[in-house]
Amino acid sequence: MKLYVSEGNPHCLKVLAVLETTGVKCDVQHVNHEEKVVPFLSRATLPVLHLPSGQFLFSPNAICQYLFEVSGKQISKQSHQWLEWEATELQPALMHALHLATVQGKTDSAKALVAPLSYLEQNMSKKTTAFLIAETVEVADIVLWAALYPAFLERSFNMGEQKSTQSWFESVGSLPACQASAQSVFKGKGLEVLKAYLQKQPAPHGPQAQHRDSHSGSTGSPQESEVSDRVMTEEEIETAEQKWNQKIDCQSKPERKHPILPEQGKRNVLITSALPYVNNVPHLGNIIGCVLSADVFARYGRQRGWNLLYICGTDEYGTATENKAREEGLTPQQICDKYHAIHTSIYKWFQIDFDFFGRTTTPRQTEIAQDIFWRLNERGFLQEDTVEQLRCEKCQRFLADRFVEGVCPFCNYPEARGDQCDKCGKLINAVELKEPQCKVCKQTPVIRCSKHLFLDLPKLETSLEKWLEQSFSAGDWTTNARNITRSWLRDGLKPRCITRDLLWGTPVPHPDFAGKVFYVWFDAPIGYLSITANYTDQWEKWWKNPEQVELYNFMAKDNVPFHSVVFPCSLLGAQDNYTLVNNLIATEYLNYEDTKFSKSRGVGVFGDMAKDTGIPSDVWRFYLLYLRPEGQDAAFSWADMALKNNSELLNNLGNFINRAGMFVSKFFEGMVPQVSLQEEDRRLLAQVGWELKQYIQFLDKVRIRDALKCILNISRHGNQYIQVNEPWKKIKGGDTDRQRAGTVTAVSVNMAVLLSAMLEPYMPTVSETIRAQLQAPPAYSHHMLQGEGNFVCSLPAGHRIGTVSPLFQKLESEHIESLKKRFGGQQDEEETPKKQSQTTTQNDAAPKPSAAAAAPVPQAPVTADPELARQLTAAVAEQGDKVRELKGQKAEKAVITAEVAKLLELKKQLALAEGKNPEPAPQKGKKK
Repeated sequence: MKLYVSEGNPHCLKVLAVLETTGVKCDVQHVNHEEKVVPFLSRATLPVLHLPSGQFLFSPNAICQYLFEVSGKQISKQSHQWLEWEATELQPALMHALHLATVQGKTDSAKALVAPLSYLEQNMSKKTTAFLIAETVEVADIVLWAALYPAFLERSFNMGEQKSTQSWFESVGSLPACQASAQSVFKGKGLEVLKAYLQKQPAPHGPQAQHRDSHSGSTGSPQESEVSDRVMTEEEIETAEQKWNQKIDCQSKPERKHPILPEQGKRNVLITSALPYVNNVPHLGNIIGCVLSADVFARYGRQRGWNLLYICGTDEYGTATENKAREEGLTPQQICDKYHAIHTSIYKWFQIDFDFFGRTTTPRQTEIAQDIFWRLNERGFLQEDTVEQLRCEKCQRFLADRFVEGVCPFCNYPEARGDQCDKCGKLINAVELKEPQCKVCKQTPVIRCSKHLFLDLPKLETSLEKWLEQSFSAGDWTTNARNITRSWLRDGLKPRCITRDLLWGTPVPHPDFAGKVFYVWFDAPIGYLSITANYTDQWEKWWKNPEQVELYNFMAKDNVPFHSVVFPCSLLGAQDNYTLVNNLIATEYLNYEDTKFSKSRGVGVFGDMAKDTGIPSDVWRFYLLYLRPEGQDAAFSWADMALKNNSELLNNLGNFINRAGMFVSKFFEGMVPQVSLQEEDRRLLAQVGWELKQYIQFLDKVRIRDALKCILNISRHGNQYIQVNEPWKKIKGGDTDRQRAGTVTAVSVNMAVLLSAMLEPYMPTVSETIRAQLQAPPAYSHHMLQGEGNFVCSLPAGHRIGTVSPLFQKLESEHIESLKKRFGGQQDEEETPKKQSQTTTQNDAAPKPSAAAAAPVPQAPVTADPELARQLTAAVAEQGDKVRELKGQKAEKAVITAEVAKLLELKKQLALAEGKNPEPAPQKGKKK
């Protein structure tokens, strides 16, 4: 075992102190901060523990836990909780405070520590033991002591006010192991020794800033608009100027050639987003939680030159589909065809750039799922048992999970499903529900027995834990994904049923279970494999190649257990060298205003509605990514969306890029002027390069929202730069002033090219528009994002730009208010009485029809044509896009009317193809 550490790195203090405390035999090697010890990471990371197995641990707390466990010491549950708190609450605040104090020289840096230190002091004052948890030192004591050590060195932090914390700190610090490790890292130099390390790190955001960003009521306070005033070093300024002057010959952009397959020596990245249920139209929360977040990361990875494949598709089997088919009077296959086309249309409008978007109702799904089943069966990981199930005597069928609702046995939520409670997130067996009801007929079901197969999760638990330890250490798992997974393991795994008494699903091939299908939680994740197999018959190069492939899963938090526990157990048990997830990226929930999305109640914006708002898809992408629910639940707000559009996009980003281009057009006849850099310009280049470096580091770690803020910071720097230098005035002065105006204009227009490259993952259409307006070489976006980032002069003197026009439009308050009302679920309620009143008046005034006229007209039977319905669904979606585009362009009324008529005719044909009558039959009145 070898431990790599560096002088002046505060994280190294933890691992050295634990190593000294435990006495574990391990070689220690001191290296510089920028040495890349882990070959597959894109940036230097320390400390690193190189294990005898060849694997690497590079999370400081994970290394500390590993050393404690190797030495034979037990880590208590309380220790685990304190380590989690240290990593998620204390450490971000500490790094923020240290950066302010050491790098920026701020005197009020202690403010960042008020909340975590107050929490720590409260707990310390209540403890009854010598140390934090027990009478002897535990790993949490060492980790917290090491984290706080720099704070106790800085007098301005006023740590002496924390009496109980100070007493505990001094007790731990008196241990020889702690004293020796502190000397090794700090060399008696105080906080100054940290400066070199901290200057190489992204400027950390304190917890308060993180909470503010994720708060649903964010209103663009002054703090959100402040430009970082980080002092650039001479070394950074010199490096930035060298990069600016690089001569790059890259006129062609790398092309994607299908099929994309892993390649030796390249970074091979496989990205999946959770398969959306085919039977529902996705709302904004579904879109940001899965496909949009994954799309940003995939686009970014392609820019970075990774060999990357992004696949997704509709999850089409299971009770949800049967339920929807019953509701709409269609077959399950017709439902799948109809909604698959709707999903495809929605994701196309949102510019989700899948390499392949497939579906699970395919022969390859059956083939692969049944192969995994047989391998599990042969290896003894399946067991048979008799299950008590709910059966509806009126419907004469066993009720699958989605056909039953009742009161949650854990939290008493009244609308819990038969498989999971949407409120508390607990998984449920349907028979555990209180007051169950059949969703079809509303009758109370009875309990009956049925024979089923179970995946023996307890037998696979050891293999799972071993794999998770490695994946947690080497990969990027969001905090919620780690916590949810740990909670499952803490509670102990139990066998889970993998079969169901259904018609619509992948058939169970075992002769003793004929007529049953695989339960959707077992079957659906296998869809990732079968969809890839439908993309290329060489799919195993991606899915049976863990040595060469990095797998990223994107999802909302409710999907975590199936991807972190259940599906990995299926693949581990199959023992066929499957690729398992390395990085599990889970979001929290996105709500709508102050409530939940509900299609039935007309609350919230769903994917097929966003395109009808008149707001471009890039603006939708921007706002959803700006409030992406990373650390806690967030809420979509119309008022906040308008504010962010008008302030961040229109007044900040769009204003800067438009001004830069217009100065070239107006003052320099469309030709980029000569550059003569002054000290101010060099510092700006360094500041922009710093933001670009942070952007890359954030996105490498899938911190999508933080990286977006780097883009907005650059445009703020640009606006400030233009405002201070006033090129519109200097252009009217003498030669020196005109030259200065030229330099400011040239630097600004090159910043606009960089922004177009950084915007490409977030706002692809806007990115391409900027590039087209400035006639920028397309390959520069690829080059600028290599390594730690390269802000080069991509538009040299003499380059001719194109026509410049505004990128964004203001969202007017009247428009926003009308949209808020339209999607607030109030319109129908307000209009219903009015319509009823009008109907009553008209009926009273009209002559009563004769008996013959009143009789319903017999309806001719209509035969469904599923294939035609599929084609027409796509045609309706395409024609709808055309109508919306014409309306957005304010085309002539006659043209729009003609296209609307075509759309209505297509909808009639679709109704016929689905086996429905295009016109409703006359009714005597609505039944209540």
